[in-house]
Amino acid sequence: MFLIGALEFRKNRGRCKQKSLKMSLRKQTPSDFLKQIIGRPVVVKLNSGVDYRGVLACLDGYMNIAVEQTEEYVNGQLKNKYGDAFLRGNNVLYISTQKRKMQ
Repeated sequence: MFLIGALEFRKNRGRCKQKSLKMSLRKQTPSDFLKQIIGRPVVVKLNSGVDYRGVLACLDGYMNIAVEQTEEYVNGQLKNKYGDAFLRGNNVLYISTQKRKMQ
């Protein structure tokens, strides 16, 4: 088990403890959006300009992020592939959803 702030990620299951979000007709907050995209492909851009692409496993209030099936891109070029990556929140510029790759 890894702890990142208030974030708990269980390595053996590869899943985070998160409460499901029931969508309603109210305005969506950034927090609501982030809860919705857990388990979906994302692009995380760091302040350094490096992109990490993978499946969002979980995140906490400090924007610390756990990503699975992670690929690291520098200047648009694939540099490394990682199983699980943990990105510190103060380095995150933005998180964006990524369209699923067509196979």
